[in-house]
Amino acid sequence: MSNGAATRIDRSRKKIIGAAEQVFLQHGFLGTNMDAVAEKAGVSKQTVYAHFKSKEALFVEVVRAMTGVAAHEIGEDVDEVLDDRPVRDYLLEVAIDQLRIVLTPRLMQLRRMVIGEVERFPDLGRSLYENGPMRSIRRLTRALEHYSSIGQIKTPDPSVAATQFNWLVMGAPTNAAMFLGDGGIPPKAQLRAHARECVRIFLCGYAAEGAAGS
Repeated sequence: MSNGAATRIDRSRKKIIGAAEQVFLQHGFLGTNMDAVAEKAGVSKQTVYAHFKSKEALFVEVVRAMTGVAAHEIGEDVDEVLDDRPVRDYLLEVAIDQLRIVLTPRLMQLRRMVIGEVERFPDLGRSLYENGPMRSIRRLTRALEHYSSIGQIKTPDPSVAATQFNWLVMGAPTNAAMFLGDGGIPPKAQLRAHARECVRIFLCGYAAEGAAGS
């Protein structure tokens, strides 16, 4: 395949995914059909099926794309260079970034839609979980392993600590947004205060005694 053909195929695929995102978010999973996606993308239905064999496969790709953009903004899709800066500063930056990027109307709408379909299509929920919370937890695990190795925190299991910090930060604000809609997303100042308090609480349990900046 020539570079030009590969570029056209990639462009067509991205156009379909972008159109599908809009249609899914507007009409829900059950209310979406491939004809509507094709029309929105400006391609034939045959072209949509050439890229994606089913609506379920297309939706999984939309989930991956949306969560992948969020992961890229947070920095979860790159190998982080960790140094000896204070763990408090690192955790506060991560917490604020996660709250700012994840708590958006688009991603909360996606989350509600996936949860509504998880019993019938468990792969959808698994994809959102793996590309969302688990990416964050894996990133935090690597960071906490590093900060444990340089003596700023003490934990027998960085993965458990990372899970606890992730949900300490994301739990309450996410639930508010899920149940209350866009109006439930806290304002920026409130999210920053929440992030600072989460870091304080976490380090009460995990900071190494006398660690600088903790």
